[in-house]
Amino acid sequence: MKNVSVHNGFDEFIQSNPDAVTARGDADFFLTLTWFNNLAKTASPEHHQKRIYSVKKSSNGSIGYTICPMWANDSTMFGWPVRHLCSMANFYTSLFRPFAAGEHHEVIPDVPDLITAMTTATPHWNTINFHPMDTSDPCFEAIQSALDRAGIAIQTYFCFGNWYLNVNGRSFEDYFIGLPSKLKNTITRKTKQLQKQHQLTIKIIQDKDELSEALNAYEQVYQASWKTAESFPEFIPGLVTSCARQGWLRLGIAYIDEQAVAAQIWIVHHRKASIYKLAYDERYAQFSIGSILTARVMQHVIDIDQVDEVDYLTGDDPYKQDWMSDRRERWGIMAFNLRTLVGVISAIKHLGGHFVQSKIKLIRKIIQPGN
Repeated sequence: MKNVSVHNGFDEFIQSNPDAVTARGDADFFLTLTWFNNLAKTASPEHHQKRIYSVKKSSNGSIGYTICPMWANDSTMFGWPVRHLCSMANFYTSLFRPFAAGEHHEVIPDVPDLITAMTTATPHWNTINFHPMDTSDPCFEAIQSALDRAGIAIQTYFCFGNWYLNVNGRSFEDYFIGLPSKLKNTITRKTKQLQKQHQLTIKIIQDKDELSEALNAYEQVYQASWKTAESFPEFIPGLVTSCARQGWLRLGIAYIDEQAVAAQIWIVHHRKASIYKLAYDERYAQFSIGSILTARVMQHVIDIDQVDEVDYLTGDDPYKQDWMSDRRERWGIMAFNLRTLVGVISAIKHLGGHFVQSKIKLIRKIIQPGN
């Protein structure tokens, strides 16, 4: 097994590995130190501790890392203590897996060592939960295989649908022509109506120097929308600020007569645009201002940023199908440690009688006094 390090947070990890900060990041925004660092600092659930698993390798003078950020927490079952390890992911997260930092660094070869470090730790973790993951990513199968070889019972489960657009080299004009007629007509008609009756202004903020005004406008719109208050108030400001520093932010704001009425947070990273947050002032719903703003930011990321993909992230909301071309799914892997009595009970609870029948010999073999 390679040397797997475990740190109690990103500050500790970066202090031990300062070169990881400047290392080339993974392809997806949700698999970067920028994303996880903000999530860990601003949106850690109560009573959860950080566990940053990592493998460090060097080759031809360059250093690379495979990093797997997790949360640990305790609960009880029938009065017994239960130790849980889970992805550093929550309702803000659209994708998770161990990720790479470093030039030409491969994640898959390090997955067995990461899983071994997790499943052999003492005291034992009773359950380990990885989510939300892309089933087509080789990492999904690699984690399942490593858990199976470790004698860990697993259950995969559906998390959510994910709608996305393959741009396929089109211009925005070509893309817009292919949208549903009702959506195209609404955007065209409502834009003309607004411009005739009011002053319509749309800004797309990228520069960190404009963030203060933009965040104030975003908060104003959010509070006037149907959205519930953020569970972690510091998360969005931290996300927007960190993305602006990297040049990834596209914060669209629509103004009617100088009043901010719609706001959208988009993130552009490695030729992929992620539509992260949408909100509009419900008093202006009759103008379809949300759709107008979406079209304008879409035009920017397709024609200016020249992205290959636009991702609507989490959920099967019907309106997303009008804008996107394809759907995929995100799934989770729940693992039950059969080296522990609590893990066995949890597995039986989730997997039922069939599990008991198929695994009874294994259970008898691995459950020993003291576990």
